[in-house]
Amino acid sequence: MVGTRGVPAAYGGFETAVEEIGQRLAARGHEITVYCRTADTNRPAEHLGMKLVHLPALKKKTLETLSHSALSALHMLFHRRQDMAFVFNAANAPFVPIIKAKGVPVAVHVDGLEWKRGKWGKWGRRYYRMAEEFSVQTADALISDARGIAEYYETEFGIPTELLTYGSSQLTDVATDKLAKHGLTPGKFHLVVARFEPENHVDVIIQGYSASRARYPLVVVGSAPYSAEYTDRIARMAEADPRIKMIGGVWDQDELNQLYAHARTYLHGHSVGGTNPSLLRAMGAGTAVVAYDVVFNREVTGSDGLYFSDAASLIPTLERIESAEWKHIAVGAALQQRAEEMYDWDKVALGYEELAMRLAEGESIHGMSNGRRRKRGWESTAQEILPQAVPAGARDGR
Repeated sequence: MVGTRGVPAAYGGFETAVEEIGQRLAARGHEITVYCRTADTNRPAEHLGMKLVHLPALKKKTLETLSHSALSALHMLFHRRQDMAFVFNAANAPFVPIIKAKGVPVAVHVDGLEWKRGKWGKWGRRYYRMAEEFSVQTADALISDARGIAEYYETEFGIPTELLTYGSSQLTDVATDKLAKHGLTPGKFHLVVARFEPENHVDVIIQGYSASRARYPLVVVGSAPYSAEYTDRIARMAEADPRIKMIGGVWDQDELNQLYAHARTYLHGHSVGGTNPSLLRAMGAGTAVVAYDVVFNREVTGSDGLYFSDAASLIPTLERIESAEWKHIAVGAALQQRAEEMYDWDKVALGYEELAMRLAEGESIHGMSNGRRRKRGWESTAQEILPQAVPAGARDGR
C-alpha cells in the first residue's frame, strides 16, 4: 500500500482506509506492506499485522506526497517483488511504471477531483489533470470511492473503475468525560471537523452560523499546515463570535469520538473529495448531519441528511435544528443504521481482496483507454457532479 502518510492512522481518510483494510487483509492471511512517511523516532516495524517501511519525504506542500511516493516506488523496484500494489492518490500515477517495471500489477485509488481544490495554483491543477490521464494510461485497475467519481471517469475517459467505498465504525455508549475540558454539554453543540481548505467550506459554515440565532456553540476541529492565509481568515471570523470554539487538531481518538457522538449536528462542508471518512464517522456515531449539497454527500447521507448550498441557506437550518421539536437523536439513529448497512469495513476489505486476486491473476484494464479526454472537456464533465447554484434560503431542512 503506497502513497499515504501510512499507519498508525492519525491524519486523513487514506490513512484510515489503509489501516482498516490492511489489518483485515492481514488477518485473512495476506502479507501486507505499508509505506509510511518518516515522522519521528518512533518507527515500528509492524502495526496490526501489517509490515511497515519508513521512508522520508520533503516537507513542501507540492513535493511531500510525490517525493515519498517516488522513494517508495524505487524501494519496491529494488526489493522483493510484491504480488500487487495499491497506489493511493492519482497524483502518484507517474510512479506506477516504476512499480510495474518489476511485473507488479497496480491499482490506483484516484480519490476525488483534486484539481478543483483551491489550495492548488495553476500548475498544480494542471498536474492533477495530467495525473488523472496518466492513471488511466498506466494502471491495471482504477478505484473510485463514490459513484460520482466513477461516472466522471466513465464519461471523461470511457473507462470503468472499481467502486470501493470507505467503511464506518459504529459507536455506542460513548463516554462524555472529555467534553468538560471544552465546556460542552451532550446534544447542545454543533461540530465541524475538517482541514481548512476552501472546498471544505469551513468559512461558509462559520459565516452562516454567525448570522444565525443559534444558541448552542459551534466547535471547530481542524487546521491547515499549508493554508495560512485561509486559516487566518477563519480565525478572524471565529474571534468575532464568542459562540464559536476553535480547538485546533484533536489527535486523541477517544476525545474525537466523544465530540462526534455527542454533537447535536455534524456540519460537513466537503465538496470535491468523493465519499468522505469524516462524514461516515459522524454517521457511525449516530449524529445528525447537515452537509454541503453535492452529489457525493447526497450519495452517502441520502434522504436522512440535511443540506446547505451557501451561508444563507444554512441559517434557517441551524435555527430549526435547535428547536425542541427537531428530533436529532432519531435522525442520527437513521443515519447510523444507513452507515451500518452501506459502509461496512469488512465488506470493503473483501472488495480490495477480490480485486487484488484478480489483478494478481492477470486481469487488467491497461490499454482500454489511451488517456485522452473526450471532446466535451473535463470542466463540463465535472460540472455534472458538482453543485449547481441554489437560491439563498431555498433549503431549510425538513
